[in-house]
Amino acid sequence: MQADALDRVIKNAINVMETSKYQIFEISETARHEREVLSRELEDIKEETGNTIDQVDKLEREYKRSRIRLTEVSRDFNRYRENDIKIAYEAAIDLQLKLTIAREKENHLKARRDDLQKRIKNVDKQVERAETIVSQMNVVLEYLSGDLNQVTRILESAKNRQLLGLKIILAQEDERKRISREIHDGMAQTMANVVLRTEIAERMLIKQEYTAVREELVDLKGQVRGGLEEVRKIIFNLRPMALDDLGIVPTLRKYIQDFEEKTKIRTKFTLVGRESRFPSGLEIAIFRLVQEAFSNVVKHAKATFVSLELTLDKEHVKIYVVDNGIGFDVEMTEQIITKGNNFGLLGMRERVELLDGKMTIVSEKDAGAKFTMVIPIGNAENKEELI
Repeated sequence: MQADALDRVIKNAINVMETSKYQIFEISETARHEREVLSRELEDIKEETGNTIDQVDKLEREYKRSRIRLTEVSRDFNRYRENDIKIAYEAAIDLQLKLTIAREKENHLKARRDDLQKRIKNVDKQVERAETIVSQMNVVLEYLSGDLNQVTRILESAKNRQLLGLKIILAQEDERKRISREIHDGMAQTMANVVLRTEIAERMLIKQEYTAVREELVDLKGQVRGGLEEVRKIIFNLRPMALDDLGIVPTLRKYIQDFEEKTKIRTKFTLVGRESRFPSGLEIAIFRLVQEAFSNVVKHAKATFVSLELTLDKEHVKIYVVDNGIGFDVEMTEQIITKGNNFGLLGMRERVELLDGKMTIVSEKDAGAKFTMVIPIGNAENKEELI
């Protein structure tokens, strides 16, 4: 294929995808606007529902009192006249009518509230699908918009790097999406709830309900602490600060402890050799390899126990990850890795090979799995800037 013909094809593809991307973006923005409108309506409905429930409770109490009053005047003809009985009866009927109307209104508001919540969930799914499509199109556009000569050389001589580049960009987009969702579903929700609870506390202070305010503040403090812990976990997953301050061994101990608490999978960490510091790039590589190996255990192994053994000597770093999960066919898995259909194992294999290391997998069905990764320290130092 000639370069100018390839250039025309790529430009046409870019134009079509750019147009489609903006159309999808407009759909996404419309859905976001609809969600904002629905959310405001939902808040109003929730507030009105709360007021209506209070009104129903109040009318029920008044109706019970009116029934008691009607029974009282109906029994004592000596003290009460016929007109008193009539007034009590009409009052009871009037309250019964108001109570029925209020209950109907309450049921209607609850049904409307549930319907709005379902519609918001559907809109969220639409926005998520649109964001996924736009993200995928951005990956392709970023790739197609590169230098044509470089693309031609890749097509002719480096197809594997072509795939690797796409996978790296996809991994970056997935990581950004994951972080965005973690913040949205975690910290953002916590902060929104904190604002709401502080408003409630302010109202209680106005009413001088000091005991309730104290309980609300205690609960609020717990939520803030939970949100802070969640932010720390997000930061740790992005780049453990302990890695720079303390080194790889304390960082792995902390990671494995958090892993066991989060997944309820029993863990064991064994250090063979003398604890020491390594170049930053090597420590990052070791941490990411362990992180990906443990992630595979959670996603696929169905294990109840996983162990990590880290062996350190003057020439090599050896990583052994063993689980008691369901195991798998190693030969078939190796074929999947070669074809690039398993990003997790492929990323581990490529990271190890970049450091001139070796990775082997030993597993059988229903017999768990063992991952062995051996990295020469000298080569890791030379390639630190590439990790």
